[in-house]
Amino acid sequence: MTSPLIHHVSVINRDSKASFEFYHTLLGLDFLLKTVNQDDLEMYHLFFGDTTGRPGTEFSVFEMKSGTQKKYGTNSLERTIFAVPSEESLLFWEKRLRQADVFNCEIEEYHNTKILRFEDADGVLLGLQPVAKEITEKYYPLISDEIPEDHAIFGIQAVHCRVRYSKASTQSFKEIFDLEVIDIFEDQHHTVTVLSKADALFGQQLHLVEDRLRNLEEMGSGAIQHIALNATNENQLLAIEKKILRKNFHYSGIKNREFFKSLYYREPNSLLIEVATEQTNFTKQSLTSTNFDELPLFLPPFLESRRSFIESKLI
Repeated sequence: MTSPLIHHVSVINRDSKASFEFYHTLLGLDFLLKTVNQDDLEMYHLFFGDTTGRPGTEFSVFEMKSGTQKKYGTNSLERTIFAVPSEESLLFWEKRLRQADVFNCEIEEYHNTKILRFEDADGVLLGLQPVAKEITEKYYPLISDEIPEDHAIFGIQAVHCRVRYSKASTQSFKEIFDLEVIDIFEDQHHTVTVLSKADALFGQQLHLVEDRLRNLEEMGSGAIQHIALNATNENQLLAIEKKILRKNFHYSGIKNREFFKSLYYREPNSLLIEVATEQTNFTKQSLTSTNFDELPLFLPPFLESRRSFIESKLI
C-alpha cells in the first residue's frame, strides 16, 4: 500500500485572490479550504490538492500582505515539483503557461528525465515533472474543459532543497524517517542527493542540492515556509518525536491542527520540517463559487466564537 513521503507543502504569497486564480484556475489544483493561519489569525491560509484532499497532494498558501520579499539562497526549501502523467504533458503546460504570461524556463533535461521549471507572481519556485514511476495507485486530479485528465496535475512529485551540508541532512532524514539514498548526480555544477522510500505515493522524492557558496536564504514572500513529511498515524508521530528528542533538535511539541496532529522541527541545515499524521479529520467542501470573496471561511471549533473579530481583520 502506498503512502506519501511528502504530506504537504506550504508557501507564502502576498494576495489570496491572486493565489486562488493561479493555483486553482490556471494550474487546475482543486480548491479545498479557505481558513486562517492558526498561529496568526489575521492571515489567510488556503489549501489546494486533488479532488479528495488527501495527503501527498496538498499545497497550501499563507497570505502575507506586508513584509519582505524572500532573498534566494542556500539552506532553503527551494522548489515544489508537481507530478504530471507524461513528457507530453510538459508540452501542454509549457504552452498554457506561456499563454498566461507566466515566467518559465521551458522544458529542460534533468538527470534521466525532463522538467518544466516556472514560478508564480510572488516568485514561488515551482516545477512539473513526469511521474517517477508507473502509477499503480488511484489518482484523483481535477479535470476541466481546459485541463484534460491526460495532463492534469496528480499531486506533489518532489521538493528540491538547497543546503550547505547535504551529508548532514541526508543522515538526519535517513535516521528519522528511514529514507534511502536512491541516486546521486550532478546538476548545474552541484551534487544532488535524492532520497525516497519504498512505495512512496507517486514515487515522491527529496532532492538535496549541495551549495556552500551562496548566502543563506532570507525568508519572505515567495518562499516555501515549510514542508510536511508524513507519519502514517499518531503512533508513528510519537516514535518520530522520540527520535527528534534524542537528536536534541529544536522542535515545537505535538500540536492539534484540527485536521491532523503534527510537530515542527529544524533539521541540521535549518530547514523547517513539519511531521503530520496521514490519518486526517478532513471533509472536502464543495466549491460553490469561483469568486474568492464568496467562498466560505472555515474556522475550527475553538476559533468559531471569534469569527466576527477574525473576519474584521481579513481585508
